[in-house]
Amino acid sequence: MPDAEESQPASTGGPQPAPIERSRFGATERRRDPVAEERRPPISSTELSKGPAELAEHREPRVNWRVFIISAAIVLAFSVWAMVLPDQAAAVMQNAVTWISTNLGWFYVLTITLVIIFVLWVALSKEGSVRLGPDHSRPQYNLFTWVAMLFAAGVGIDMLFYSVTGPITQYMSPPAASPESAEAAQDAVVWTMFHYGIAGWSMYALLGMAMGYFAYRWGMPLSIRAALYPLLGKRVRGATGDVIDVFALVGTVFGVATSMGIGVVLLNVGIAWLFGLPEGLALQIALVLVAVIMTVAACTSGVDKGIRLISELNLWAAGAMMLYILVTGQTSFLLNAMVENIGRFVFSLPERTLQTFAYTDGGSDWMAGWTLFFWAFWLAWGPFVGLFLARISRGRTLREFVIAAITAPVLCDFFIVSIFGNSAMHEVLNGNKAFADLAITNPEHGWYALLEMFPGAPFLIGLATLSGLLFYLTSANSGAMVMSNFSSSIPDPSVDGAKWLRIFWAVLTAVLTVAMLVAGGVTTMEHATLIFALPVTIIAYLVMASFSKVLRMERAEREGQVLRRRSAAVHGGQTPEKTWRQRLAQLRSYPSKKQVAQFAERVIRPALEDIVKEFTDLGYRAELTTTPNEDTGIESNTLVVNMDHHRNFHYEVAAVEAPVPMFGGRSMSRQIDIYYRLEVFTQTGTEGYDLMGLTQQQVINDVLDRYEAHLGFLHYSNEHDYASVLTPPVPPVTGTMPTIPADADDVEPLETGEDEK
Repeated sequence: MPDAEESQPASTGGPQPAPIERSRFGATERRRDPVAEERRPPISSTELSKGPAELAEHREPRVNWRVFIISAAIVLAFSVWAMVLPDQAAAVMQNAVTWISTNLGWFYVLTITLVIIFVLWVALSKEGSVRLGPDHSRPQYNLFTWVAMLFAAGVGIDMLFYSVTGPITQYMSPPAASPESAEAAQDAVVWTMFHYGIAGWSMYALLGMAMGYFAYRWGMPLSIRAALYPLLGKRVRGATGDVIDVFALVGTVFGVATSMGIGVVLLNVGIAWLFGLPEGLALQIALVLVAVIMTVAACTSGVDKGIRLISELNLWAAGAMMLYILVTGQTSFLLNAMVENIGRFVFSLPERTLQTFAYTDGGSDWMAGWTLFFWAFWLAWGPFVGLFLARISRGRTLREFVIAAITAPVLCDFFIVSIFGNSAMHEVLNGNKAFADLAITNPEHGWYALLEMFPGAPFLIGLATLSGLLFYLTSANSGAMVMSNFSSSIPDPSVDGAKWLRIFWAVLTAVLTVAMLVAGGVTTMEHATLIFALPVTIIAYLVMASFSKVLRMERAEREGQVLRRRSAAVHGGQTPEKTWRQRLAQLRSYPSKKQVAQFAERVIRPALEDIVKEFTDLGYRAELTTTPNEDTGIESNTLVVNMDHHRNFHYEVAAVEAPVPMFGGRSMSRQIDIYYRLEVFTQTGTEGYDLMGLTQQQVINDVLDRYEAHLGFLHYSNEHDYASVLTPPVPPVTGTMPTIPADADDVEPLETGEDEK
């Protein structure tokens, strides 16, 4: 039905107020400034659905040259500076880190705390059941493969590096206890577990679920800027979005380069031990070059082939190494200590999370070297790992995604840190001070010195070096893919950046790694990470604000559907009314592809054509489109009624493949394993029921039930259009606001007739 418009007086010169618009279901809208309307962010799910068209400037992936050139220039300039003037670079970064730790340490701590609270709130809320994709989507990877990829992408070789030096340092020089005391011993491993615990994975979960949600549920690009679309609107497509991508990309490059640098320092010792090569910068650079070649070969094979294979192999190698150490080492001590470590971690987590050591002498220095560095590390890695996790998590619910991200990989981290850390602590507690000094002053040598103490040391060192190399390759491989995505405009979330772009970023990251090794090694890497992660904290706050806004929209849609009159719910609701013979026949029917295609052609499409004609005759803008379905080969029919300023009514009938059940009340032929259903889909997924066997009139009745349900949602959204429930209110504009009766534009019922088609 056409929108009613308020008649306007003739123009008398000067700016005129915008016309008053009213919704088709009787709600009054405010006067809107066209310029402000163009720039403001979306305030409803209707406007949010326009995001894919507004964000996708091109249908094919293209390089975002502004992001690419600016980010590459920043990284290259820093690399040249660090290699040409290494002493100056190290001194400048040291001063910057001192200032940040003294003045902004609280900001890093507060940011990570809020991120943890936010992701837990999402997981435990009712919106936790929302999927990263349409409601009918299901995960692409099985649980083991998915967890392996979660773990391998988010954990770098740096964890092996710090698993020995971290606990020993906290024992010998604790932040708030007497050195080498019982209290220091109890907390030594727990501090490292804390730094590799849920804080980092909460950051990954935040950015991963936000990017995955907008990409797979709303069809937007898989990017940070898309996750900010509800907050910034069209501005994310221009310079504002480019700045965000530059921050995310540069932070990612420095985070990955730091992990690569630490890995090269560690692998340098292992390779030298195994093959008798001299240690030093030359071997480290050679390892970087070899790793780049392997990374280029792996990253060009894509997620399914390269990263998936390396991830699973990585998990098995790390598991074998841990099991070997557990069995051949101090088994009872390691298991007892692990249980105690996890208990102290759980019960002290809130206190440690907000700990800043404000009352401790030298507290800011300790925070800069440990907690703030790790928080900055996770912030820098957040966009990188978050995008990769989103890339492999289509079909998972938000609750499943968050809970898995902050439990499964974290437990693996705890196992590794506890096994290595407590093995090292056992040596120190038994008086091996020389080993303690080595682990603190030369952590890479301390790690391998620990491995030499176990029986079959050559085998264990070889296995550990292989595991470390796989950690390194996984991070570098995933990083190259993500960097290419951040520097590209890619409308399709399942597509990655160009292969040459991945190779470029792999090479440039290697150059940055070498530069930081020249400028001071691990310490310089820590300082650079702490500095360049600062802008990413702003992104974290923007993503939380944007995602909370869109989850309020999800809640409004769910609660608005309660007002439906005769509509059918996905679970436990009323499905289209059928006769008892139709119901019994459907229980016995497992139609083939040909039967479903014929039914869609002879019943579904004519019914939808009739109702489109009736909608159009009554003044609605309705259209019916038929599109081929590549998965089933059966055409889908989609009815859309344009609602102007509100979310369009969407009714799609598509064929879905389903397995023939192994049980039933009749003798069933097992000549076929699958059958086909004609299910109804809305904009967010399937409604879960089958239209096969209905008459045209019953299909028409179901469309009207759905349409009434949609009006119920729009009524609810309009009545609750304020910040605490749905969206921020529309900003007031100048001009007189005439009062329009709420019932001035009531909906007229459709008349479809009584005859069955």
